Formats: sequence, C-alpha cells, structure tokens
Amino acid sequence: MAMEFNASDRATIGVEWELQLVDVHTRHLRQEAQRVLGALPELSGAAAPPLRHELMQSTVEVVTGICETVEEVTTDLAGTIGRLQEVLEADQLAPICAGTHPLDDWRDQAHAPVQRYGELIDQLQWLARRILTFGVHVHVGIRSREKAVPIVNALTKYLPHFLALTASSPFWSGHDTGLASSRSIIFGALPTAGPPPRLSDWPTFEEYMATLLRAGTISSIKEVWWDIRPHPDFGTIEIRMFDGIPTLREVGMAAALAQSVVRLFDQQIDRGYGLPSPPTWVVNDNKWRATRYGLDARVITDEHGSTAPLRDDVYELLRELEPVAHRLGCARDLDVAWEVLDKGASYERQRKIIDQGGTLNDVVDALALEFRTGGIAPRETDPTSGWTRTRHGGSGTGTGREPKTTEE
Repeated sequence: MAMEFNASDRATIGVEWELQLVDVHTRHLRQEAQRVLGALPELSGAAAPPLRHELMQSTVEVVTGICETVEEVTTDLAGTIGRLQEVLEADQLAPICAGTHPLDDWRDQAHAPVQRYGELIDQLQWLARRILTFGVHVHVGIRSREKAVPIVNALTKYLPHFLALTASSPFWSGHDTGLASSRSIIFGALPTAGPPPRLSDWPTFEEYMATLLRAGTISSIKEVWWDIRPHPDFGTIEIRMFDGIPTLREVGMAAALAQSVVRLFDQQIDRGYGLPSPPTWVVNDNKWRATRYGLDARVITDEHGSTAPLRDDVYELLRELEPVAHRLGCARDLDVAWEVLDKGASYERQRKIIDQGGTLNDVVDALALEFRTGGIAPRETDPTSGWTRTRHGGSGTGTGREPKTTEE
C-alpha cells in the first residue's frame, strides 16, 4: 500500500486547540458549539476552517493554518479566539481549556451533529461516549517520509515530558482521580490510541496501515489515534500527547518544544546519527508514570530499569533544545517551560486551589482567568469579570511524589 507523503522542506508547524464552552454563572459546560459555529460562518464555513466541531457539543476546536514559526501559530490562534470570544461573551459563555472539565459528567453531554462522530459512537459505544476530554495537537513538517518512522520512534522517549509539562486533568466528574492526567487514561482506552508501535521504516508503516484497513480495524488513517503519528496528507509528525493547555503562552511552549525536538532529530538523521528508539515496555511504563505523577515521576532511562527524576530529564532536554529553538526563533516560547517547572503544571495549580480550601468552582474560575489573561498561575480576578474572585497559590506538588524504585 503506497502512501503519498506531502513532505515539507521546512519545519512548518500547525496546532489544533480543543476548547471548552463554559457558562460564566454555573461554571458547567454548555452544549452550544453548533450555535456558536453558526454565528461565525467566516471562521467555520471555509474548506479548511479555523474553527470546527469536535465530538461534544460543549467543545470547539481552534486550528491554525500552515505556519513557519511559533509566533505565527500564536498570532493565528489569538486572532480566531478573539473573534470567538466576542460571540461567547454576548451569551455569557467563556472558553477554558484543561484535559477534562473539573465538574461535569460525560453522561450529561450532547454529541456534535457530524456524521463521522455518529459513526464513531456507533462503533465504539461507551468508549466514545465518555470522551469528555480536551487536548492540543501539534504538527511539525519533515522533509521526507523516510524520516517519519525514525523520528516517531525517537519521540516516544519524550512522551512523559510532553505529558507532564501539560498535564491538566486531575479531576474527573467532580472527583480527584489521584492522577496528573486522567485524560491520558480515558482517551488511551480507544482501541487504536496510545503509544505508537515501534516500526522499522516507512514501508513497514505502509504495510501496517494496509493490514489495519484489510482487517476492518480502521476505515481510514484518521482513526489511528496514536500519541505520536505520521500524517501523510500534511507531511508532518503529529504530537497528540499534550493534555488540554489552559493558556496561549503554554500552547506556544508546546509548539516550540515539538518544533525544536522534531527539527533536532531531522538534522541528526542528516548527519548520520542514530536516533533513540526505546523498547515498548519502557515507553508504556514511562507514559504511565507521567500520567500518575506528572513532573514528580521517575522515568526509566535504559533497558536495565535505571531511573531518574523526570524534572531532571526535562531540564536536560530544554538545555539541549536551546540552540535549535534560537535558530527557529522560538527560544522565548520554549522558555515558558522553565516557568511551568517553577510555578507548577496545570494539574499542580488546580490541586493547589483545593489544598488551600477552594472548591472545584474556584478551579473553573482560575482556568477561565488563566485563559483570558495568559498567566500560568491563578490570581485575583478582574473586578469587571463575571467570574467569582479567587486568589490561590500558583504552584504545588500534586497528590504525591513517585517513590524511588531503582537507583540511577
């Protein structure tokens, strides 16, 4: 099965950002996506619209065009969101983003009137109906299809890094799950989700896709929801590991991280270097550790079971990527990761509110404030806002630190 791969001669970048539609008074999700999209035909009616349906009527997806830089990405997103907010504010709605909504139950949601989603629900039943989750996907262009599989294999080493920096779903249906990312578990239950299989080369990938199609496991490659996957139509590597990200600045961070690491691996292939390709058991175990403990995880660093603090590994990765990020013009965006490490990822910031006596309503308020202001720590609200005032600390340690299991 030969698949066309529309390669890019540059590390182009595109982002998909799934947003929640929240009532400013009740803090609950509202099933308004169809009406909101209908009110913005100039954004939702084009051939490749920047504003789109997602599975649930309480969700809209903001999508960039093909961008050259992270700055273009954030400018593109900001323009669409600015127009979206005009419509939402008139109807007492606000956009927020986290991997899950802290309060709402999937059983209370309506599904988008899109044929593809109806077919998906009919096929997957409960697995699809409960996907009240939100994420960010980043596409990075690569220069040939032969590079796609080695780069995907190498990126699996950094699944815990991508997830822990953006983990934002500690709460599910009004309860603390004890996880940094409940979204990772909920979405990962789909039959073609999770870490990508370790394949050897592009022809092996083509044959694997052909096998899935012959078996009826998928009807198109769009139903392969791996955490990282090649996207032949776009000529990209798509990183789907990020949880829902609360602020535009952190979306820029995720985009800079993705663009920089993909570009680094692309260049290393050109120079004849071998790329990392961790065993499947290490990839799966490390993903679980980040799902549970977030930035406090200890990750497996070799096939013998040695471990190291994930925070230390993130530090090393950021240092390694600094020269690449400077060349790509996204060093300032990548630096936001240092701020996240200092003030806490979203799951830590959300839990800190509860630890200091707040409620889940306060968590929703803080997410709305972060989205509106771009700050990555909850702070006192604007007195002109319709949101209740909250003031809580911006960092935290979550529900626990992963115990040491193996010496480094």
